[in-house]
Amino acid sequence: MPKRVSPIDIFNLLPKTNCGECGEETCFAFATKLADRKVDLELCKPLFEEGFKENLEKLKALLRPAVLEVRVRSPSREVRIGGKVVLYRHELRYDNPTAIAIAVSDTMPEEEMLEKVKRAEDFKYRYIGMDLTLDMIAVRCVSGDPDRFGERVKKVAEATEMPLILCSYDPAVMESGLSALKDSRPLIYAANKGNWREMADLALMYGCPLVVSAPGDLNLLRSLTKTLLEYGVEELILDPGTYPDEGLKTTINNFTMLRRCACELEDELSGFPLLAAPIVAWKGDEDPTIKAWKESYLACMLILRFADILILNSIETWSILPIVILRQNIYNDPVKPVSVEPGLRVIGK
Repeated sequence: MPKRVSPIDIFNLLPKTNCGECGEETCFAFATKLADRKVDLELCKPLFEEGFKENLEKLKALLRPAVLEVRVRSPSREVRIGGKVVLYRHELRYDNPTAIAIAVSDTMPEEEMLEKVKRAEDFKYRYIGMDLTLDMIAVRCVSGDPDRFGERVKKVAEATEMPLILCSYDPAVMESGLSALKDSRPLIYAANKGNWREMADLALMYGCPLVVSAPGDLNLLRSLTKTLLEYGVEELILDPGTYPDEGLKTTINNFTMLRRCACELEDELSGFPLLAAPIVAWKGDEDPTIKAWKESYLACMLILRFADILILNSIETWSILPIVILRQNIYNDPVKPVSVEPGLRVIGK
């Protein structure tokens, strides 16, 4: 069950000025909404003054969800990742729907790359009164060339308003990509046992969240997470590895165990968002249609197994639709039935 926080406990740590800057008439009304996870602590401006510093830290600890919320930004958009309070939706609700990122690489022809970015940006499907869209672009370094990667990252950033994931294990390549962005907070993918210190330095230097990657090895993943926390990197996302076919059982088990440890055992080293990469379905020699189909069902399975962010390759409507529709049905509020605005519609005109 979720950790229940009393509005009284929250109220006792608020400034109690009833200033109304948060949009509520009283501090107690604001405390009640905080307890229900319906507003952000940042709305209470007086709380961030120097005199309330100790209370602010206590409130952050009191309200910290089982899964840390990580924010990734472009100059005009923000995507919130994680922030889960419960293991099962019916216990409260799931906040922050699984972020879906479409991958491009720096070896793609520029025109093809920008066309794919545009298709991802423009994707929209109307479903029960809601617009289902995609969230992010993942720029992968395949060339190994820092200059080329930085150039492509800059072009992608100019072509889309969506936040970016920068994908490389080479710190030099990653720094080139990070330096190409302005007024952005991309997600760095990824730190592993061979590069964690350099990637941590970049995350701290540029103020970006960092993915911790240890495919198939939860012990190593926990060890790296602990090391990075002690190093000073607080905003982490965990990548336990995504395996299709024979490794699918291990993938599902690892995602499930990490989220259960976070929500049921309150394990701090597991309490971070989970990244899944169904794009691995494209590694084989099968027909592209089969690969896209595998990627789609793998993504759907991992949404159900607590993935907070997905990296996909296919931008085909038939493979994306099942994912975004399933996501919407999982992430709607269970106490608020899905409905459309009543009224008269003209059909066929």
